[in-house]
Amino acid sequence: MDHDQIRLIVGIIGNAIALYLFLSPTPTFLKIVKLKSVQAYKPDTYLATLMNCSMWLFYGLPIVHPHSLLVVTINSAGILITLTFCSIFFIYSSWTCRRKMIIVLILEAIVIAAMVTVTLTLSHTHPARSMLVGILCLVFNIIMYASPLTIMKTVIRTKSVKYMPVCISIGNLLNGSIWVVYAALEFDPFIMIPNAVGAVSGMIQIGLYVKYYKTTNWSDDQSPNEIEMPPSASNA
Repeated sequence: MDHDQIRLIVGIIGNAIALYLFLSPTPTFLKIVKLKSVQAYKPDTYLATLMNCSMWLFYGLPIVHPHSLLVVTINSAGILITLTFCSIFFIYSSWTCRRKMIIVLILEAIVIAAMVTVTLTLSHTHPARSMLVGILCLVFNIIMYASPLTIMKTVIRTKSVKYMPVCISIGNLLNGSIWVVYAALEFDPFIMIPNAVGAVSGMIQIGLYVKYYKTTNWSDDQSPNEIEMPPSASNA
């Protein structure tokens, strides 16, 4: 089995794990549809995920970073899934929330359009385009990790892991690890660095789960307002 075949297999496994993470909020949205209300949930995570997937999709296109088909496929799936979640959220939320979503979506479209225009106008080689878009994706990924940090802070404060599902934490660890391997097979620091951070984040979450499992009050009706577990931030 040659280098390219190994990388393809690793990438396919990475796609499967990332797809699982993208679909992990499905029970939340089934609940929203059933109750016809978004309750205390917020759209921030899904709007950020949409932006993240859009940036990585552009990064994986042949005009920017050739031979990255698996990056394109998983982030295309991520965009479709997240758009579905955002649409459900939009339908069942208040006008105030809808207005916020519209503003954020317009701003995201402007940023993506500016990134595409600047990249194709100022950079004329694949390495230059990969560098520019890769840095932007890397910075945005690191910013997105503020969300899991907030969740971990809440877990430590409440000594409860009720709203930090261990299956998603394990998924984050596996997803980050497999994409680190994928990036290492054809050295790509822009994919490797954020996913290494994602793997470490997953390890810390699992450690917190083990530590605070016994102190968790599983019958507590705590609101998920601030501690809903988001899908993986790093999915490329």
